[in-house]
Amino acid sequence: MGTLTKGRYLVLRGLLLLIYCTASVISKGGATGDAQPDAVPSVQGTLPHFIQEPEDAYIVKSNPIKLRCRAVPALQIFFKCNGEWVHQNEHFSHEYKDLNTGLKVREVMINVSRQQVEDFHGPEDYWCLCVAWSHLGTSKSRKATVRIAYLRKNFEQDPQGKEVPINGMIVLHCRPPEGVPAAEVEWLKNEELVSSLTDDNIDTRADHNLIINEARLSDSGNYTCLASNVVAKRRSATATVIVFVNGGWSLWTEWSACNAPCGRGVQKRSRTCTNPAPLNGGAFCEGMSVQKITCNAPCPIDGGWNEWSQWTVCSSQCERQRTRECNSPVPRHRGKMCEGNSEATENCTDGLCTQNRKLLHDVKPQSMESSNDVALYSGLGAGIITVAILVVAVMLYRKNHSEYGVDVIDSSALTGGFQSFNFKNTRQGVAERAEFHAKAPAETFPRDLSRDYCSTMDRRKKGLLTLNGPFSSCKEPLRTTGVFGHHGGRLVVPNTGVSLLVPHGSVAENMSWEMYMVINQGEASVQTLDSCEILLGPEVTYGPPGLDLFCPVAMTIAHCAEVDAENWNIQLKRRTQDSKWEEVMSVEEESTSCYCLMDSTSCHLLLDQPGSYALVGEPLTQAAIKRLKLAVFGTMEVGSMSYTLRVYCVDDTPHAFQGVVAAEKTRGGQLLEEPKMLPFRANTFSLQVSIQDVPQFLWSIKPFTTCQEFSFPQVWCSNQQPLHCAFSLERYSPVTAQLSCKISVRQVKGHEQILQVYTAVAETEKESVPFFMQTDCTITSQTGPKAFKIPLSIRQRICATFDTANAKGKDWQLLAQKLHLDRNLGYFAKQRSPSAVILSLWEARHQDTSDLDSLASALEEIGKIHSKSSPKDQDECESDSIHIEASSLYGTGRLTSQNTEDCASEYTG
Repeated sequence: MGTLTKGRYLVLRGLLLLIYCTASVISKGGATGDAQPDAVPSVQGTLPHFIQEPEDAYIVKSNPIKLRCRAVPALQIFFKCNGEWVHQNEHFSHEYKDLNTGLKVREVMINVSRQQVEDFHGPEDYWCLCVAWSHLGTSKSRKATVRIAYLRKNFEQDPQGKEVPINGMIVLHCRPPEGVPAAEVEWLKNEELVSSLTDDNIDTRADHNLIINEARLSDSGNYTCLASNVVAKRRSATATVIVFVNGGWSLWTEWSACNAPCGRGVQKRSRTCTNPAPLNGGAFCEGMSVQKITCNAPCPIDGGWNEWSQWTVCSSQCERQRTRECNSPVPRHRGKMCEGNSEATENCTDGLCTQNRKLLHDVKPQSMESSNDVALYSGLGAGIITVAILVVAVMLYRKNHSEYGVDVIDSSALTGGFQSFNFKNTRQGVAERAEFHAKAPAETFPRDLSRDYCSTMDRRKKGLLTLNGPFSSCKEPLRTTGVFGHHGGRLVVPNTGVSLLVPHGSVAENMSWEMYMVINQGEASVQTLDSCEILLGPEVTYGPPGLDLFCPVAMTIAHCAEVDAENWNIQLKRRTQDSKWEEVMSVEEESTSCYCLMDSTSCHLLLDQPGSYALVGEPLTQAAIKRLKLAVFGTMEVGSMSYTLRVYCVDDTPHAFQGVVAAEKTRGGQLLEEPKMLPFRANTFSLQVSIQDVPQFLWSIKPFTTCQEFSFPQVWCSNQQPLHCAFSLERYSPVTAQLSCKISVRQVKGHEQILQVYTAVAETEKESVPFFMQTDCTITSQTGPKAFKIPLSIRQRICATFDTANAKGKDWQLLAQKLHLDRNLGYFAKQRSPSAVILSLWEARHQDTSDLDSLASALEEIGKIHSKSSPKDQDECESDSIHIEASSLYGTGRLTSQNTEDCASEYTG
């Protein structure tokens, strides 16, 4: 720093006084002239006054600090540091007018660097002050010290773990590391800040100790002393505090009965060490838990009969009696009662007793003949009345039916003999369902639903699952296989929404497994489910049974439920060796044996054991909804004037709709309208399908088929099996080549969907309308890196970064949070590489998208959090690595998507 000599200082001071005097003469000489409008008022008779003085400052790392002075009135201000003047060129000054006082204020600033402070060697700290000049003299500011800030790494005293009895005092000592400025101390319990302001039982003293006046069980935990200043934060070693409870005896029980049924025995009483029970290593109760004393129990005495009494006189019923008593001896002390009867009765005339001068066995009651006649005539009358009521009911039904003008039938009648016809008008059917609905609970089902609801579903599964059309329950299962080694891969059942991801490293090196995945097409296994549960997706099996992997596989199964925890109880079940179903987990509960992630249309599972799995749901309220997919197909019978419309109602999963596609391929059907979704509620009301707006002068329709109905159990318990009904129309003339109409599908007291039909029906029309779009391509097995979206090198770097614990905990938890997978973290915690399992679940969840930008954004956000919350010298490398991984992922999705471009969507029909 440059300095001014004493001689130069005196010369400078004289020049300033000369300038001031000259300015005063000029101002006096011009007093007779015009006054200046912006003249600044002068302050006569005052020395410079400091508005702002330099403040003590600390230099953090290599960043210079700024010292400022402001004074009024002042012609000049200079800094003086450590007794020497600071060079004029190192001052930054400016002058402005104070709007409140109208006075000119001069402000001066200098920079002080770390090198300047380190080069100073004096008896005191580096200091600076300001000197301000005016026409009356000079003023000095306060001294401001400048020190280099630091905080050493090691604590002078770390807190020590303690075991304290309940209600005892806890004192944790902490002496923070040496630092400038002195470090401030805070306490953390289980990584959360401890405050004496919110808890009167806690006292944080000025000597940095933590005192808990009366220990509670909730005070057990891991305590850390956190020291911080302007430079850095330091954490002490963690001290584990355990608050234990010594056991205490409960009250004695009552004495027990004598253990000997007869003679000398023992009685005892007991007490338990539960008042309170020992906790957290507390001492067990001292003394005996059982006391015994001797006792004498009286022996039992069995009862005995005394002699029979004399026979009584013969009564009018030709009988006489005699009695005896059990008092020889009387039973005592739990002795047995006498065996046998205490009374005896016998005929006293050898069967020749007469009544009304007739033998008793020849007497015939007259009332019996009259009662037989009454029963006969009553039965005949009841039969005649029943027949009359049936005749009147049929006549009223036919009259109402013709007035209403709409035919509603149960669609199961179209199966051709499976069930009898059930004709009824809509108003009657709705009334019956309303009566059934009124008997059910108003808002919610009980946990086991109602008896009628469950029994109806049970009957549906046992006998009513036969469907219209050629759908057979003995379909061949859909199966796909692949051989996987250490690099992993993916199995896909095309067009079913079912896939299996085998992560990299799950198979040991130099080994391979032939794995398979099967979708069960039958119904036998489904019938073993509880009567109130329905299948929400296909039953999927993967194997082989002896499969041994190092990490779980990720299975994806499409489902048809509107996921809502308040309305559904959704469970994952597994079939046992005896073909029964056992619960694996509920999707709303946490489990360490399995992980289940429910999306709006798919369920993603992390599984350790091969086997057969099914997703089942139990409706908790009538607001529970499962999605139905509606589709209408048409075929023209060759050489006929008839045209058939088939309407399908199927669970909204790709696998279920695949069954419809297979059936319509064999029939040569054409899709007449884009399939639509219908929400079907668990309100026990049926589903009605009706045809509307048919041109009456061009087409005719068979009677009783304009509106058809599926019962609630048929639809709700379809269990991935398609339901359908048919409308048969006939042209009046071969010239008619177009058909336009509407198909209404509605649930009573529920939602409705309209399918618009407009199609050509001429026999010369040969072009097949595409009705199914492939979305899964035809690839069933992929192995190695091409099966994954995340490149292997980036995946390994992410795992190495996030599986390592840092001062703030496990980074993989933050990764799960940013990827919206932060529930059931206990499952990830037990894995050898939590980050690898999280990435596998992300791969399964995003298999239908080829963009990795969402993962890159999450990693970039984590990197920003690290760079903000962590000291630069500690986590700078880690934050940089996270940013590098994020930047590497941007655009990677476009490269990996090239593997799937050859599987572009195509139509089949």
